[in-house]
Amino acid sequence: MARKSMRKPPKEVELDVTSFMNLMVVLIPFLLATAVFSQVTIQELNLPAPGSGGEVADTPPVNIEVMVRKEALEIGNGKVINYRFPNKEGEYDLESLTAELRRLKERNPDKEDITVLLEPDIEYNDMIAVMDTVKIYQHEDEEGNKESEVLFPDIAIGDAP
Repeated sequence: MARKSMRKPPKEVELDVTSFMNLMVVLIPFLLATAVFSQVTIQELNLPAPGSGGEVADTPPVNIEVMVRKEALEIGNGKVINYRFPNKEGEYDLESLTAELRRLKERNPDKEDITVLLEPDIEYNDMIAVMDTVKIYQHEDEEGNKESEVLFPDIAIGDAP
């Protein structure tokens, strides 16, 4: 006679998720507290196309370079520094920079491009503030309405010498 093997049905095991739930209770508030909620903005830069050569002009082109240094802002022409605006109370003197850039724009109304040169370790917010100052001059008219004047919309960025 053949022996009947009686197998016992497998015992149902309950899944213990207590330790996983404890991990989630701690991890989710930590991730929410350390998450960076930021607003992404885009600064448009118009760079020259590769291999695009300029036409030979009778007068040499006017180069305007704004150098952002840790202790000052400088305006030069690529060879000589013409203007220097030291920091005031630890902040860049953007008002003086704007006034001089407006004078340069009055002398060169067709000029659209400018170069912003940065020293290493310049804060990102300072770079954007200088780029906004170079691009657009915003002011209020006599009636209190905000007006803006485009200065140098085509910005190139590089390392300061």
